[in-house]
Amino acid sequence: MIKDDAPVTLLEGFLASMSLLTRLPLPALRPKAYAAAPEMVWAYPLVGALLGGMAALAGLFAIALGLPPNIAAGIALAVYMLVTGAMHEDGLADTCDGFWGATERARRLEIMKDSQIGTYGVLGLIISVGLRWIAVAGLLVTAPAALIAAAALSRSLLPMVMATTQHARDSGLSHSVGQPTPAMAALALLAGLLVALLCGGSVAFGALVLAGLAVAALRLVALRKIGGQTGDVLGASQQLGEAAVLVVFLVASI
Repeated sequence: MIKDDAPVTLLEGFLASMSLLTRLPLPALRPKAYAAAPEMVWAYPLVGALLGGMAALAGLFAIALGLPPNIAAGIALAVYMLVTGAMHEDGLADTCDGFWGATERARRLEIMKDSQIGTYGVLGLIISVGLRWIAVAGLLVTAPAALIAAAALSRSLLPMVMATTQHARDSGLSHSVGQPTPAMAALALLAGLLVALLCGGSVAFGALVLAGLAVAALRLVALRKIGGQTGDVLGASQQLGEAAVLVVFLVASI
């Protein structure tokens, strides 16, 4: 058996992170690259920037065809959900159902694993998608680069949650990925902030504060409800963070 001593490259790290956060067809990577997932969280905001750029381009193309901003925003979000497999939206729905659909920790975790969606999940998605839809419709006209900033900054917060919060269960996607170090989480946060600054200037600082507060609040609720984080909680964190960033950029652009 040939021993693979070659270190994981930056490109492999980026592709490994992309395989976790998207449903895009990607080349096969060495098992070593997937095993190094906790060290590759620095790439999360870069993957987000790529996804946000795809959504922004789709929306701008729709506007160039003469479609109104509201319709263009719907197309942008549809592209966004298509390339991600709507995994973060699914996490938000499961989190809402689990956190508020039961009173016992074990039952909450059980509900979060159930593929069916309940009232709380539906309402959570309506509010989240509605806020993002309205914000994207306005930003496609005034500041389309904000979509890139929001996608990057929201994903830059996930490694911090992963690094500072224990797993609520001993299985699942989040558990299989592992726990990054605080240093790697800080690097991801810095990368997300830099992308947001390039896309929207100093507004990025306010966006980071609001998104950070929203995600921190969800983290506290997760600790109280289920004793830690899961992949669903991370998905919900991304959705809350992205909505917060989009709203800040929209207000700043008015």
